[in-house]
Amino acid sequence: MGSSHSGMEMPHSNGSCVAKESIVSTPAATVTGTLILSMVFLLGFPGNLFVIWSILARARKQSVTTLLILNLAIADGSLMALTPFFIVYLAMMDWKMGTVMCKVLFYLCLANMYASIYLIMLMSIYRLVSIVWPQRISAVTSKRTITRVLAVMWLLIMVASIPALIYREARLNAGNRTVCDSFHDKDPDAVLQYMLEVVLGFVVPYGIILVSYICILRRIRQTRFRRRIRSEKLILAIVVTFCLFWLPYHIINMVQVASALLPGCSPTRVVLEKIWKKFRAVTSTVAFISSCANPVLYFFAGKSYIRREGVAFMARLFEGTGLDFSRKSRMNSQNSRDKDKDAEVVLQDKDGDFSTT
Repeated sequence: MGSSHSGMEMPHSNGSCVAKESIVSTPAATVTGTLILSMVFLLGFPGNLFVIWSILARARKQSVTTLLILNLAIADGSLMALTPFFIVYLAMMDWKMGTVMCKVLFYLCLANMYASIYLIMLMSIYRLVSIVWPQRISAVTSKRTITRVLAVMWLLIMVASIPALIYREARLNAGNRTVCDSFHDKDPDAVLQYMLEVVLGFVVPYGIILVSYICILRRIRQTRFRRRIRSEKLILAIVVTFCLFWLPYHIINMVQVASALLPGCSPTRVVLEKIWKKFRAVTSTVAFISSCANPVLYFFAGKSYIRREGVAFMARLFEGTGLDFSRKSRMNSQNSRDKDKDAEVVLQDKDGDFSTT
C-alpha cells in the first residue's frame, strides 16, 4: 500500500528532519517480521482457500452476505498469496525483484485494504436495509444488482490504488541495500497519498459502518425480535476486528501527514517524524495480520457445526447467515396483520355490524 504493508518501509522525503531508517537494515526486526509473516501465510492462505472452497463447493444456497464473504476471502487470499515475496524481501534484507514488481505488489496490497473495508461496508449496509426497511430488501438482492455493485466497487478500488504505482520504486538506501520504497520529492505528495488512504480507506467507509449499526441496534430495540442473530454477531465481529488491526496504521498515517504539514524542522515536526518512522513497521505488520483473521472468526462462529457437518461446517455457517432478519421481520409483520384482521372479524361478528368493515 502507500506505506509498507508488512512493515518494510524506508520513508524518504527531501524535507525530512531526521535520519533515514529502514527496517530491512535491522537484523532483529527483520527476523521478527519474517516469523510473523510466515505464520500469517501458514494460517491465512489455506484458511481463505478453505472459505472459498466451502462457499463454491459445499454451500447449498448463496445469500447476499455469503457472496460478500466470498469476495472478502478472495481479496484476503490473494494478499496471502503475495506474502512469500515479502518474506523473501525481509529474509534477504534486499529487494531483488525490481521496480515493476515493487509497484505491482504494493498496488495489490493497497487494493486489498480498500476491498476489505468496502466489502465490510456493503455487509453493514445490507444488514441495515434488511432490518430497518425489510419491505425494500427485494429491490437490492437481485443477482444483477449485487453483481453490478461489486463490479463498480472493484473498479473504484483499482482507481483508488493507483498512488502505489506512482510513489513506489526500488532504490538504494543509506546502507547500500535495495528497498521497495515510497518516495516523496515534496511534502504535499506525502499529504495527498496518506490522506487518501485515511479518508477513502477508513474514515468514509467506517463512518458508514458505524451509522449503519447504530440504526440497526435502534431498530432491534424497537421490535419484539430482540434475539441476537448469528449473522449479526459474525459481521459485527468482522467489523470490530478490522478496526482493531487497521486503526493504528491510519493513526500513524495521520501523524506523518501532520509532520509533513509543519514548516521547517520545528521540534514538533522532529518528534512526529520520529514517531511515525519508529511505529510504521509495527502498525503495518499488524494491519497485514488482518487478512488472516476472518477465517479464524468463521471457525469459532461455526464450531457448533463441526461434529454434525464435518468439513462442510463452514458452508452451513454461511447458509445460516443467509437467514436474514428481513424474513423474520416480514413474517412477524404479516402475522401481526393477520392477527389484527382476525380480531377485527371477531369483533364485527360479535357486534353483528358488518357495515363498519
